Amino acid sequence: MKKKIALIGLGYVGLPLAVEFGKKFDVIGFDVSKERIDLLKKYEDPNLEISKKEFLESIYLNFSNIIDDIKDCNVYIVTVPTPIDDHKKPDLTELKKSSETIGSILKKNDIVIYESTVFPGATEEFCVPILEKQSGLKFNTDFYCGYSPERINPGDKKHKLINVKKVTAGSTPEISSVVDDLYKEIIVAGTHKAESIKVAEAAKVIENTQRDLNIALVNELALIFKKMNIDTEAVLRAASTKWNFLPFQPGLVGGHCIGVDPYYLTHKANAVGYQPEIILAGRKLNDNMGSYVANEVSKLMTKKNIKIKESNILIMGLTFKENCPDYRNTRVIDLFKEFESLGCNVDIYDPWVDKERVADEYKIDPINEPTKGKYDAIIIAVAHNEFKLLSEDLFRSFGKNNHILYDVKYLLKSNESDGRL
Repeated sequence: MKKKIALIGLGYVGLPLAVEFGKKFDVIGFDVSKERIDLLKKYEDPNLEISKKEFLESIYLNFSNIIDDIKDCNVYIVTVPTPIDDHKKPDLTELKKSSETIGSILKKNDIVIYESTVFPGATEEFCVPILEKQSGLKFNTDFYCGYSPERINPGDKKHKLINVKKVTAGSTPEISSVVDDLYKEIIVAGTHKAESIKVAEAAKVIENTQRDLNIALVNELALIFKKMNIDTEAVLRAASTKWNFLPFQPGLVGGHCIGVDPYYLTHKANAVGYQPEIILAGRKLNDNMGSYVANEVSKLMTKKNIKIKESNILIMGLTFKENCPDYRNTRVIDLFKEFESLGCNVDIYDPWVDKERVADEYKIDPINEPTKGKYDAIIIAVAHNEFKLLSEDLFRSFGKNNHILYDVKYLLKSNESDGRL
């Protein structure tokens, strides 16, 4: 049967998939946001991941926010966000809504493939019952499911979708091969066919859990070395001369994956009667790094007799990583809140973010340009290329005569800032 694909959710994950599949298959990119659909129809990607040239190369791709337009599809790929709530629990709201939408138009022999990050078992235990209820069809008799965890790295032009090996899985051996063959059509790096959907789901959450724990380790080392008056970057440079030393750096750990996925795994672990220790310890440490940096800056200000209350603070960077406009789950916001709670006047400058979207989500108005000579403390929080071009003198030009310059990202040499991780 000829494949007609519906991509549900057109953000950082769904849009690149839609564009690649649209070069070879009939594809409808579906998103509930009419505003987003209107932009995409004009070849404009608000996330800056897809160029106009790439849109034009996807000759079989169309966009819609109307459910009837995807009812004739026979493959549905779900790429909606799966964040955590305020209590660090999985928030499957968008996954539920998407499954209900697909279930309402699901037909015999259709395949539903999930890419969203979930805890092991979620596809078959959470999504499938919704699909069955909405459609009246029977799983693995009338319709089938697959899972292929997303591995998108926002802002990374080297490790793009087609250049990263894709894990695939299906609800039956036959469907597993169908799903694998489908992705082989677009993934140049090849695929890995996992033994089951649960294996593929688990692989996704441990990829980012491992990275989270590695960063937690170097964050803790930074705290230890600070007390020993040893420069952490110098230690890491020396240690990395060994061939098997992993080159992680301390910092604020946010984003839609690393700061979220471990909680999906620990949620499921608790459900089956196991209380994780190492994973949660790493998460706790990383979640507290914003408060730690704010505290360190406050100490340095006090040593220089700079009054903290009503001081002017400049935070350079808001996104969760460099050179992309993605501010989802950014931990820079922790810095902002800490200083705000101390009665400081806080400005955030980030040339990459959409200021209106940030204002809507965080009730913060990022500034257009920092004012020279205004600030009591300047914090380099994100390593954007624009900031890498600045010298110590340029950073310090934003400060008053007596100020603090703190470098979270090692953009300056150790003797060029007043403090760093």
